[in-house]
This record gives sequence, C-alpha cells and structure tokens, in this order.
Amino acid sequence: MTVEAPGRRPVDFTAPAEGRSLDVRWIHGSVSAKHDTDPEIQVHHYDAHTVILRQNMAVDYEAPFLFLLFGSDRAVLLDTGATAEPAYFPLRRVVDELVAAWCARHDRTAGPGREPYELVVLHTHGHGDHVAGDPQFADRPDTVLVDAGLESVTRYLGLGPDPDRPVPLDLGGRVLECLASPGHHPAAVTYYDPYTGFLLTGDTVYPGRLYIQDWDAYTATVDRLIDFARTRPVSHLLGCHVEMTDEPGVDYPIRTVHQPSELPLQLPVERLLDIRKALTEVAGRHGRFPFADFVLCHGTS
Repeated sequence: MTVEAPGRRPVDFTAPAEGRSLDVRWIHGSVSAKHDTDPEIQVHHYDAHTVILRQNMAVDYEAPFLFLLFGSDRAVLLDTGATAEPAYFPLRRVVDELVAAWCARHDRTAGPGREPYELVVLHTHGHGDHVAGDPQFADRPDTVLVDAGLESVTRYLGLGPDPDRPVPLDLGGRVLECLASPGHHPAAVTYYDPYTGFLLTGDTVYPGRLYIQDWDAYTATVDRLIDFARTRPVSHLLGCHVEMTDEPGVDYPIRTVHQPSELPLQLPVERLLDIRKALTEVAGRHGRFPFADFVLCHGTS
C-alpha cells in the first residue's frame, strides 16, 4: 500500500499527452521601441504541465524561447533568457507565478507537513542569451541552479563517457532523456520529453543561423539525434530562436527587432536529415551557407 505525503497529488505521466497544436502567434517585435506593446515575456501553455516562454524582442533582439516542464516532484526550467535585470525581464516573477499556480492545482501549496516542490534550472547551453537570468534564481528557495559549464552539467545530469547514451532526468513520473550535443557549444544538451514528444534542441537545431563551433562534434551530434529520434515518437523539434523569414533561404539580419514574417518555431523531425545532407554538401568549409529553412554558419560570428 502506497501512502502519499500530505498535500501531494501525483500526475500520471505514463501516457503521452494528447497532441496539441503549436499554431501560436508568437510575439515577434515591433517597428520601433515606442510601438512596443508586447509583454516582456509571452507565456504559452502547451498543456497543463508544459509552458513555453518567449522573451520580448524590444528587451533583447535574440528573443529566445524558454521551456518550463512540470513533474509530480519538481519542475525544470530550461534556459533563463538574454537579460539579467528583473525590471526589464521579470523571469523569476513569471516562473514563481506559474509554479505557484501549478502547485495550487495539485495540492502542492506550502504549509505544515507539505513537501517542498523543487525547481531545477538547467540550460540547453551556456551562451549569454540563455543564461543571463540565472542570478534571479540564485536565492530562490527549493531551487537547484545548475551552472551551464561543461563540468557542472556533466556532473548534475550524470552524462557519461558514451555520448550516444541518453541519461534520465526524473521530474516525478515525467522522465526526460538528456543527450550531450556539442558542436554549437561544448556543454550543449538536447532534452527529449516522452510526455509531449518534444525534442528540445537549443541552438543546435532551429529555424535560423546554425553556428557551428566544432564541425566534427556538430556532425556527430546531428547523427546522434537522427539515430535517437528513429526510436522515439517526436511530435515537434523545438529550438530556442526563430531567425528565418518565410522566404526560403532568407534570414532576418542580426539585431533585427521586428520579424512579422518569421517561420514557425516548431520543426518536423525530418529537418535533422536536411541538416545532415547540408553538412555533407558544405563538407567542413568555412563560411555562411543558406538552405531553405536554415543557414549553416561555420567559422563565422
């Protein structure tokens, strides 16, 4: 007989969530700062346990996407955005409100005899536009803030010497699979969520400029993701930016703050095969190589 702790109502994550649409009109900037009416952070509830956030382009042109996934025991926030100051980017407040609302719905509110509900802050990789908000969580109770460096990430997730072996991250019934994904950044990690079918690829794969720091490592990562995805149902491949226009092969210039005709965030898993083919065509040359839905950038900034 299993006796649940007071105030705990576990969620059944054994069956995948029903497929939901990602036909979302994301905030995509304004013609000028004075015309900006967007929230600092757009909040989209994909389902009752999965939230996608996007930063306002008027706050930072990178406008990264962040992901908040809830399990029965803890939630994970993947990335903390491009801006440190809470006055301009109130990520801690928004996340606290989302966590409090989820806990209230599942009887995980604070009180005598209640188990703390933990928040784990992890990253897709360690570039500044994905870690700037980390200090907002440094003093948050019941929070594990994992530094985005390779040693810290490897130790916390338990990534072993075999990069092809995914490691589990258990949120309480909702178990993510984590794959080392170097090439864009040495400590890049891809997260697969069986509950939604999301393959969360950070800056390794997204509709935009794919900056390759280490060609061989990046190629091996794409091969690894292709093999991994062949044995899992992937509903959407989701990166952390959108930089492509809806005109094939044309991206928005760097520092653009208005993208009215950007491509959708979500990609089909088959995009991995397109990227692999493009890598073969480019064959390690340095330069900028546009393809229909992405641009390979090797040795460029």
